[in-house]
Amino acid sequence: MGTASSLVSPGEVIEDAYGGEGGEACEIPVEVKPKARLLRSSFRRGPRVIGASFKSTGSVDLEYAAEYERLRKEYEIFRVSKNNEISSMQKKEAKLDEENKRLRAELQALQKTYQKILREKESALEAKYQAMERAATFEHDRDKVKRQFKIFRETKEKEIQDLLRAKRDLEAKLQQLQAQGIQVYDPDDSDSDDNRTTVTAAGTQCEYWTGGVLGSEPSMGSMMQLQQTFRGPEFAHSLIDVEGPFANVSRDDWDAAVASLLQVSPHVSQALWSNTVRCYLISTQETKAELDIFIKHSPMLRRLCEGLGHFYLNVSFPEENAGSYTLERKQEIERSSVCVLLLKSAVTSSVVEDCEEAFVKNPDGHPLVLYLRTGEDHALTGPTRQLLERVNAADKAAKVKVVDHSGSPEEGAALIYAQLEKVIKQELLGLEAGDVDSKDSGIEEGREEDSGDVLWDLHDEQEQIEAYQQACSTTSQLGFQKYIDRLNDMIAAPPPTPPLLVSGGPGSGKSLLLSKWIELQQKHSPNTLFLYHFVGRPLSTSSEPVLIIKRLTVKLLQHFWSISGLSMEPSKILEEFPRWLERLSARHQGNIIIIIDSIDQIQQAERHMKWLIDPLPVNVRVVVSVNVETCPQAWRLWPTLHLDPLSPREVRSVVNAECQGMELKLTKDQEKKLERHCRSASTCNALYVTLLARMTTSSKSCWSLERSLEQCLLCQDTMSLYRLALKMTLNSLSSDRERNIMREMLCLVCASHNGVSESEVLDLFPELELPVLSAMLYSLNRLCIVTLGCGLVRFQHLQAWEAVRLEFLSGGSSSAAYREKLIHYFSQQLSQDRVTWRVADELPWLLQQQEDRTKLQLSLLNLFVSQNLYKRGHFSELLAYWQYVGKDKSSMANEYFDSLKHYEKSCESEDSMTRLANLYETLGRFLKDLGLPSQAVAPLQRSLEIRETALDPDHPSVARSLHQLAGVYVQWRKYGNAEQLYKQALEISENAYGAEHASVARELESLALLYQKQNKYEQAEKLRKRSVRIRQKTARQKGHMYGFTLLRRRALQLEELTLGKDSADCAKTLNELGVLYYLQNNLEAAKVFLTRSLEMRQRVLGPDHPDCAQSLNNLAALHTERREYETAEDMYERALDIRKKALSPDHPSLAYTLKHLAMLYKRRGKLEKAVPLYELSLEIREKSFGPKHPSVATALVNLAVIYCQLKKHSDALPLYEQALKVYEDSLGRSHPRVGETLKNLAVLSYEEGDFEKAAELYKRAMEIKEAEPSLVCGNAPSRHSSSGDTFSVRGPAPLPHAPR
Repeated sequence: MGTASSLVSPGEVIEDAYGGEGGEACEIPVEVKPKARLLRSSFRRGPRVIGASFKSTGSVDLEYAAEYERLRKEYEIFRVSKNNEISSMQKKEAKLDEENKRLRAELQALQKTYQKILREKESALEAKYQAMERAATFEHDRDKVKRQFKIFRETKEKEIQDLLRAKRDLEAKLQQLQAQGIQVYDPDDSDSDDNRTTVTAAGTQCEYWTGGVLGSEPSMGSMMQLQQTFRGPEFAHSLIDVEGPFANVSRDDWDAAVASLLQVSPHVSQALWSNTVRCYLISTQETKAELDIFIKHSPMLRRLCEGLGHFYLNVSFPEENAGSYTLERKQEIERSSVCVLLLKSAVTSSVVEDCEEAFVKNPDGHPLVLYLRTGEDHALTGPTRQLLERVNAADKAAKVKVVDHSGSPEEGAALIYAQLEKVIKQELLGLEAGDVDSKDSGIEEGREEDSGDVLWDLHDEQEQIEAYQQACSTTSQLGFQKYIDRLNDMIAAPPPTPPLLVSGGPGSGKSLLLSKWIELQQKHSPNTLFLYHFVGRPLSTSSEPVLIIKRLTVKLLQHFWSISGLSMEPSKILEEFPRWLERLSARHQGNIIIIIDSIDQIQQAERHMKWLIDPLPVNVRVVVSVNVETCPQAWRLWPTLHLDPLSPREVRSVVNAECQGMELKLTKDQEKKLERHCRSASTCNALYVTLLARMTTSSKSCWSLERSLEQCLLCQDTMSLYRLALKMTLNSLSSDRERNIMREMLCLVCASHNGVSESEVLDLFPELELPVLSAMLYSLNRLCIVTLGCGLVRFQHLQAWEAVRLEFLSGGSSSAAYREKLIHYFSQQLSQDRVTWRVADELPWLLQQQEDRTKLQLSLLNLFVSQNLYKRGHFSELLAYWQYVGKDKSSMANEYFDSLKHYEKSCESEDSMTRLANLYETLGRFLKDLGLPSQAVAPLQRSLEIRETALDPDHPSVARSLHQLAGVYVQWRKYGNAEQLYKQALEISENAYGAEHASVARELESLALLYQKQNKYEQAEKLRKRSVRIRQKTARQKGHMYGFTLLRRRALQLEELTLGKDSADCAKTLNELGVLYYLQNNLEAAKVFLTRSLEMRQRVLGPDHPDCAQSLNNLAALHTERREYETAEDMYERALDIRKKALSPDHPSLAYTLKHLAMLYKRRGKLEKAVPLYELSLEIREKSFGPKHPSVATALVNLAVIYCQLKKHSDALPLYEQALKVYEDSLGRSHPRVGETLKNLAVLSYEEGDFEKAAELYKRAMEIKEAEPSLVCGNAPSRHSSSGDTFSVRGPAPLPHAPR
């Protein structure tokens, strides 16, 4: 019998169904059951085997049953285990569902919380913004209220001062009445402090405090030790004083006036008419060869002039047609910068006429060069010899430069060129004899030194000066006197006053009126500071609001010696102007008048001129003119002066004046026609009538007088009259070619940014000859169409520009073609590396108007274009171009860096490396002004490295790099690095220029500002005073050349008045002459005239007359200046005795002499003799002003200081405390005078041993000092302060800390 195992084939394995791994059910093999079934079926159905036993068959069934049972159990176990597993998974699933529900609930709760927090954050931000807006509104309202209160307080104090002055005048008149019959004495002639002229001693520093009613000693400032100011010669108040500009000014005031005159109005040689070096060449046929060769080489002179910001033009009229241009030749000679006469043997009539005009009639008008070609083969003709004799006779000063030549024409032309180059460099442009080839050297660097870190555009300034001068040169008054009187009344109105509006229609004469009024005011109000700006046509540089406000700010700051601290960022310039105006107006002793003509032409005027709406300082007046049709609605509420149309009488006056100028006369009928026509508002304004008169009387017109008048009378407004004038001018030209050129030229002027120059017109039209161009411009200028401003052909009036647009450009639709022509012209100059200021001004603007961003970006990446714009202060314009291109600050900086690196690869020579250093410096300054100091350091350091390597470590340019790099570190608040760099720059500048150069003053100012930021006030004050002294000395040196010319003229006028007999008036004049010579540092002459004045007064008035005391006082100041103290003391004592006898005990002049005698005693160490004088001065002040006036507090401090020096501390303490209380009550607890008194009290407490009180007082004084507004030149005084006349008892050493 077989077993169950025999049923399994060999090699097959039956796996265990139970598995032994942890009771887990295993998978049952699939082979088992089919084998069992197969066995069962074969057992049942198969044939019965013969001979088989029953026992073997039964065993098989038993084995099957056992196997079946085993499998069933295994299945049952597997099923149970799976059911258990399923139930556990279901439990897990239920548990996970519960966890999921819990997490979903928590997530929903978190989402709700997040939404709630987000809403709370948004509401908080909104509340923050609302709070910030309320805070800003509150700050603005508070500032406005403060300004209003300040104006109110100043107004009331001014009224009080006026009342006090009136009181003194009445008392003086009473004394005069009482003295009648005994002695003649006019108190108005005395030297009271209200109208005195004061002079400081040599070596002392004027503090520029606003003078009070009664003067006293100098301010102690910031604890400086005994820095007295000796006030000197006084003017007798006479009619002469009122007429001249030098009455009642001190020497320091004169220094400041000269310096501000030179800084605010940079000196431009009068030989340069309209920024153009015009070389007028007079030649004959015999010298034509030299002329042609010279003209061929003159482009080098043109490059020289254009590199320095000027135009160059050769002017010559050929002999064959010179007779046709008589008027033009005369005009060109008047405008010429230098005249050159080329002669050989014979001359023609035109040459004789030109020589008479240039060399004989006006030999001192401009430099003259005479080229005379000599030789053995020819002799001078009679007319030539006579001409040379007249030239020689007229040249009394030997100014004509003669070039005598007998060689070839080429050599002669070279000699002419060399002589002209020398004249242009040295006499016209004021350069040294060295070469000036660099684009960035010469004038620009000097200009930067003069103006510190603020970049100044001389062209913008010259444009404004020429606009003002052209308006002033107009002879027609147009009945302006009534408007001038009303302007004066409005300006004299009591403050606060809003801006004054001058309104009128187009061409009504607003600009002319303002110019005439400024001219008159400057003559009669020498102490008034005038800031004016004439706005040109829209989209021009003169209408850019940021440039306008920046120019006014710079001019305002330059009157106070420095322009440091002025931001270059456009938004800050607009924001800070009213603050500068308020601060600096408090330091100016006269009025400040700001005049802006055509303010409505400024781009977005109402938004950029918001400061006009705020209250103005008490001594500031603003006058603006607007077109009545375009005036903003908010401005119409201001006081308005409206210009009415001309009356028939004024119309006749204008027309008759033009007719007389042309030697014509209208008939009665023609005059009646004109009078009937000019009755409507559009036909009787000033521009229309002037243009009508000039068109009618034009000598170049092809029409008769009658026909011209008929055609003009058909025009009912200025625009149609201008269009007729254009047609008339075109018809007067001789050929179609000339007409086409004039039309094209006017279109180019219309399409340009600021106009086109004469040399540019000649370049654009090669076939055009200069005589023809000169005739065209003469005709157009006479008809009020174009003018020359800063060397550029521009439209005289906005209506002329509009007429050209309508007549030739189809209303402006054809402007694009002319802009493309200009773009092509300036791009050619750019490709030739001729980057002048004209390329930088015109090319980017033209590309922007053409909306060509790609080319605009390429032009801006020309480093010299951007450098030119930036160095001339057109910072906002450069930023606007980049914003138009679509670049932010960082990407713009990266573009410049890449361009500079590319340019650096081509730099090999020393000149190219110098230009590269300038470019790196410009980029660094540009990035610093953009507020990117971290990116500005790298280019400035690279500029420093290049200059140290290519030039020399001690070269002045290295000092410039150090200065700029230090400025970045200051902006970065790395003061230690900045201080080190400033000191290095200061050392280099002192070694290169000397200790008293403008560059040294600039470094000193920068160091002073740095120390002030670090709260090192004592060191800052020392450096600032040294800087101001240097600038004063520089101004005096320049003043000998320019400013003192007026003084000398005034002195000569006065000398003529002293030639008569002895009289009181003659003695006054002598006294004034002595003061004038004193102001010129001519002490010897001053002593002579002051002594003569004293002697004459003693003879005429008697030795005890108060006027004799005035002369003694002036002589005493003069001797003090010369350190002759004994003589000065004697004269002060004599003056004091006279005034004690003649004047009342509380007279200001008596206190004046007491003060200076006391100061002299103190200076000589005679403190005991000074005490009673100070006590008497205190009594006078208390009687004059009352016990609570700041001037009384000043006298208390002075007396306390004397007691301290005498070690009488117990007597000094109550005086200090009383002065402190008066200062706090009258000036406020935060006034600088309070801080100064607290400092003195702290010093006194420290010396008395009360260290805690000393520390407390000193801390409060420092808080007041830190709260002071930082200005460009020391501490700003209040307008309510008494004169700066206190001083400190201590030196500049800081107060020691109290022992703990």
